[in-house]
Amino acid sequence: MEAVVNGQTIKLSEAGWLENLDEWSEELAVEIAKNENIPELTEEHWDIINAAREYFIDNGAVIEPRKFSKLMKEKFGADRSSQQYIYSLFPTGLIKCANKVAGLPRPKGCS
Repeated sequence: MEAVVNGQTIKLSEAGWLENLDEWSEELAVEIAKNENIPELTEEHWDIINAAREYFIDNGAVIEPRKFSKLMKEKFGADRSSQQYIYSLFPTGLIKCANKVAGLPRPKGCS
């Protein structure tokens, strides 16, 4: 699988995960989101994407859903921290969808 962004072809895994994390860009995130049946990335989507990326950059690992909910609660309040809220924006959740759009590595055990 691949995505074309600004005339550049970027390789994705068969499941749509970014193969070279250094190639991630906001434009690529939009293309990956389309593959995940998310037609548009809103500010709320970007808050989740950026929080997940910041955690990965700071910790060298993809954040677990429970920790992510706690992080979102601290940053944005209780109404924007539940798994239900995250699933409302990313249909297959943080691990399978938001991390993929954020250009993060595929977590172990995730298809």
